[in-house]
Amino acid sequence: MGLNDMKILVIGAGIGGLATARALALRGADVTVLEQAPEITEVGAGLQVSPNGAVVLRALGLDDALRRTAVEARAVSLHDFAGGEVVRLDLSRFDMQGYYFLHRADLIDILADGARAAGARLRLLQKVVGVTPGDRPRVDLANGACMTADLVIGADGLKSRVRTALNGAIAPFFTRQVAWRAVVPAEPGARAEARVYMGPHRHLVSYPLRGGTQRNIVAVQERAAWAAESWSQEDDPMALRAAFHDFCPEAQELLSRIDRVNLWGLFRHPVAPHWHGAGLAILGDAAHPTLPFMAQGACMALEDAWVLADELNGAGALDARLARYQARRRDRTQRIVSAANGNAWKYHLSFGPLRWAAHTAMRIGGAVAPERMARQFDWIYTHDVTRPTPA
Repeated sequence: MGLNDMKILVIGAGIGGLATARALALRGADVTVLEQAPEITEVGAGLQVSPNGAVVLRALGLDDALRRTAVEARAVSLHDFAGGEVVRLDLSRFDMQGYYFLHRADLIDILADGARAAGARLRLLQKVVGVTPGDRPRVDLANGACMTADLVIGADGLKSRVRTALNGAIAPFFTRQVAWRAVVPAEPGARAEARVYMGPHRHLVSYPLRGGTQRNIVAVQERAAWAAESWSQEDDPMALRAAFHDFCPEAQELLSRIDRVNLWGLFRHPVAPHWHGAGLAILGDAAHPTLPFMAQGACMALEDAWVLADELNGAGALDARLARYQARRRDRTQRIVSAANGNAWKYHLSFGPLRWAAHTAMRIGGAVAPERMARQFDWIYTHDVTRPTPA
């Protein structure tokens, strides 16, 4: 059965679900997206779209919309929590083009408009309560209705019902780290760069959004107290300021602008063993949830969407096409998840002499071999899933 003959249900109107809907609809599939919310929207937060994600948006014909909305990154600046700059990487020197800072809601708007323009249908207030695999998989809704399709794709995030149908329930592991996020007005003349402050058991990241009029803030702290894995949980801004009270005046001034902040616990999830089966498939956080320490969550979902649509447009039985999709994605996503799991400690060094030595090494590396430092993640950033695979 070719894509032109397929009826596909996509559960979830997030980044992965909407990108998948556009990619499949452009190839001729009959696509309906089911979203439980009353409107296609996103909570206020920023994200980073590195070149490996930008190439997917370009291939989907959404590059102009991205450029109109996003801030193109020029540099990454790492600072000690006391304020001193450790190293600054000028991305423009290394042909690091197509790295963007973007409000999540703006990316959702771009993808939703793109999905509709391609012919996909977006149905709101469709809360999925059950998924049954089979030759004609079934989706049961909270309103009592049920829907069938040739393929059901779970882009339904951390609590994915499709993932559970394929893999059973798997309990996540609390990392003893929590993260706050907020969006605040930007200072005049804000540079198009990400700034990271690294301190004992904590770090703070900020970068500009929306033409430099806003600034995204993410702050991470190691602590024993459990916190829910939910982006919608609000916290007192004073709690955040207290946690970072000994950071430099510049960081304090940034935190003082916050009047509303969200807090969530950081949990490790295993990459799902099974991404497909009996008329079902999963992608994005439903398949491989990742910690935020490589800023790759959105980009991995975009990559998944492209590869899934590409393989579904190929030859062979449906199960064989889905197996090729998982084979193309499994090792890369596992490597990125593992890299994110191991990255936080580099920002959280608490033993003073060790932190001094590590920061000194970074300063020397930035001065002597800046290109080498910038290229250490080429395996992530230069990967292009839209490039035709060898026959």
